[in-house]
Amino acid sequence: MTTTVRKLTLEEYLAYDDGTDTRYELVDGELVEMPPESDRNNLISLYLLSQFLRFVPIRLIRHKDTELVVIGSRTRVRLPDLMILTQELVDAIAFGRATITPDMPSPAMVVEVVSPGKVNEDRDYRYKRSEYAARGIPEYWIVDPEKALITLLILVDGLYEESVFQGTDIIQSITFPLLDLTAAQILTAGQV
Repeated sequence: MTTTVRKLTLEEYLAYDDGTDTRYELVDGELVEMPPESDRNNLISLYLLSQFLRFVPIRLIRHKDTELVVIGSRTRVRLPDLMILTQELVDAIAFGRATITPDMPSPAMVVEVVSPGKVNEDRDYRYKRSEYAARGIPEYWIVDPEKALITLLILVDGLYEESVFQGTDIIQSITFPLLDLTAAQILTAGQV
């Protein structure tokens, strides 16, 4: 016996409220519950937020609270761990729901901190990589505490070029060229 799951449109997703505080992403029309983050992942994303505040005003930073509409075989809505917005994008989402729609500019940068497990790895390394490239996001960081790696992706002619950092490697960001952090500093944030 098969069960047919009705696919939600973007408009239905944006109006959806199940009366709980559960956070969802929309993937090909289906709601995907986003479990709470691990403490380690939260500390890493908060540490990066604190470092980015040295270079950009807080109004340009979003932390696990702003949705990003991307296009897959159907519409998908992602909830990145950290985003750096442009002023134009801040103006576009002002006074409305914290959702970046396809008609709005792209964020300047997105950071995802990978949670353990193959499903999470596939989502951050494979699916979001192509979705964020198609969305035109200039810089995408994949911070992987389990593998002790940071993969930095820079958009060049519509595709991401990848650099991998570990240990004492200094992160080389185009968005934050003055950032002076090693992969180890980021990956061990809050563990001292």
